[in-house]
Amino acid sequence: MSDSILSQAQFHNEEAAYAYVEARIWPKGAVCPHCGGVERNKLMGGKSTRIGLYKCYDCRKPFSVKMGTIFESSHIPLRLWLQAIFLIASSKKGVSSNQLHRTLGITLKSAWFMSHRIREAMKDGGLDIFGSSGGDVEVDETFIGRDFTKKPRGSKIGRGYEHKNKVFSLIDRNSGKARSVVVDDLKLSTLLPIMQASIDRNARILTDEAGQYTNRYANLSVYFRDHGFVKHMHGEYVSREDKTVHTNTVEGFFSIFKRGMKGVYQHCGHNHLNRYLAEFDFRYNNRKALGVEDEERADNLLLGVKGKRLTYRTIA
Repeated sequence: MSDSILSQAQFHNEEAAYAYVEARIWPKGAVCPHCGGVERNKLMGGKSTRIGLYKCYDCRKPFSVKMGTIFESSHIPLRLWLQAIFLIASSKKGVSSNQLHRTLGITLKSAWFMSHRIREAMKDGGLDIFGSSGGDVEVDETFIGRDFTKKPRGSKIGRGYEHKNKVFSLIDRNSGKARSVVVDDLKLSTLLPIMQASIDRNARILTDEAGQYTNRYANLSVYFRDHGFVKHMHGEYVSREDKTVHTNTVEGFFSIFKRGMKGVYQHCGHNHLNRYLAEFDFRYNNRKALGVEDEERADNLLLGVKGKRLTYRTIA
């Protein structure tokens, strides 16, 4: 029987935790975040010196691997950060702040803030262009929760979807990657710029029969190589003429997202939804079907901690 991953030294020993993070953030050795120096950095010693503290002998300033990352100014031990990162990265539908609070033995407020910092590290910047080889890109939208910025508590809501948060997602079939954004509305004037910025001109777009994609003003074939759609209202989930035309992949992604949001997180404010989307996008883009196991997924998450420090002021 093999040992549990959570029995590894970096999850229980603070020095091992620093060494683990340094090996991934500084693969070629320590880098001073103040001046960028790499030649004259030395690990400081002494009984009163903090673990992992270096001194740059170019600018004469101390630093650690936590500076300039989501770990900066945090009093939570780095080994607990690594435990939280592994738990969130390896849980298909996420881990609630209450669960982190109980498992890690930290306050609920700290667990909530920690989880949002980790979600911030999951953002990939969205630089890859989908459908770059002329492949298929599925496009769809869904609704989640209630947008209190448009319909405050106590206000009357109708039966439609105007009061709900709106999520717009793209799935590149070739790479198996997802990208999701929160949008204010589902008008073509809102969605088309996102599609043009994210999808190659030679890609084929696959959607359902929603009016913003199929009405006489929305000719997506003008902007992309081709546009195929299925008619869900008529019970068609795979095109009868072309079996490759469907939106089942992106709807499968939405099913995971909604199970996590409703079953684990239960509620999410409009101003935080973009981070939750980054979390589900990250796990989907680093899933086992693409050859990424739990440990590698956590390491990939760790590579995104740089330059993404989050404060209570910006997270509110």
